[in-house]
Amino acid sequence: MRFLRRWQTRILLFFAVVGPGFITANVDNDAGGIWTYSSAGATFGYKLLWTMIPITIALIVVQEMTARMGAVTGKGLSDLIREEFGFRITFFMMIGILITNFGNVVAEFAGIAGSLELFGLSKYYTVPVCAVIVWLIVVKGQYKTVEKVFLAASFFYITYIVAGFMAKPAWIEAMVATIKPPARSDWLQQGYVYMVVGLVGTTIAPWMQFYLQSSIVEKGVTRRQFKASQLDVITGCIFTDVVAWFIIVACAATLYVHGYRNVQNAKDAAQALRPLAGDYAYVLFAMGLFNASLFAASILPLSTAYTVCEGLGFESGVGRKFGEAPVFYWLYTILIVAGAGVILTPNLPLVKITILSQVVNGAVLPFVLIFMLLLINRKELMGDYVNSRLFNVVAWATTVLVIGLTTALVWQSLTGAGG
Repeated sequence: MRFLRRWQTRILLFFAVVGPGFITANVDNDAGGIWTYSSAGATFGYKLLWTMIPITIALIVVQEMTARMGAVTGKGLSDLIREEFGFRITFFMMIGILITNFGNVVAEFAGIAGSLELFGLSKYYTVPVCAVIVWLIVVKGQYKTVEKVFLAASFFYITYIVAGFMAKPAWIEAMVATIKPPARSDWLQQGYVYMVVGLVGTTIAPWMQFYLQSSIVEKGVTRRQFKASQLDVITGCIFTDVVAWFIIVACAATLYVHGYRNVQNAKDAAQALRPLAGDYAYVLFAMGLFNASLFAASILPLSTAYTVCEGLGFESGVGRKFGEAPVFYWLYTILIVAGAGVILTPNLPLVKITILSQVVNGAVLPFVLIFMLLLINRKELMGDYVNSRLFNVVAWATTVLVIGLTTALVWQSLTGAGG
């Protein structure tokens, strides 16, 4: 009886704190992410599936560190960076995050436009309407209501798992590719390195760390609830990468096998799936893209507003009214209006903007990780909650690896090697 009561308490505690970790991880499967995973499957077949396991481990470690800092300190990441490293460093980092995130916001509205065009709806109607919906959800909603909407959107990603089964992949080949290291010759291809950096950048994006820590703080998670919050983070990370795995597999089993290697965007992937995997897979892929894009179009501007306002010392939070945090809400509004406005501008290279935003994520990530690692290992800040040796090894290895991959990518681009 005592055993059952203990587990009942744990389950109730988990559902009390679930949200920030699960939401943050799943938003990462946004329009840019879906395009990157689709392109990875279409261009290289199953050859990039090996990245999913190390990326998932790295994602769990990085997200757990972020949630732990939020629960222990009660402060957002940019807030801590400003306090510990000074205003000047924080200011330049905020400018970099603002520019990087705006590219991601544009990619989300491109995803909204593209997904609804698959159902015959013009972007000149759908983008403004969705921009208003996104704005109203956050500005007019309370934190608990907003979180429930975002959690519902997270579970809608199951559509991609179903689409993956409908693609009828070579399961044994896919499973082997997931645990088998890549051939040395693969690394000599410029496109391969570029895609690996893109996969890392889209799965462990810099904005996630700022948003997750701010959400943990705003939800009021403390050291006492942190164990349940850990489970929230780990569950979210595993689920989001299972979805990513199925997107790669679906496109590898259909587009790659049939020679359709040049996927220009996630809309392209959905259209190409139709004759190869059937109408149901096409509709599921398109609906998943719309859900992911609308979901991320809400979160990314929100994350940016949290990050910049905390870093520069302005009031922030969905729990506050417009008049209590005007800079926070105005920045959120401007990002939505500007992101939607770019999509309505004709003749812009949206595909290049989308993939570039993912690669820039990968290039910026090491700087964010370095600050996080310096902070979380400060005994006077974290007390007994400093990183373990294992977490430090994984986090520093991730940082060094991303720097190495990005450097290799730049070198290949400048010299034309592997092109």
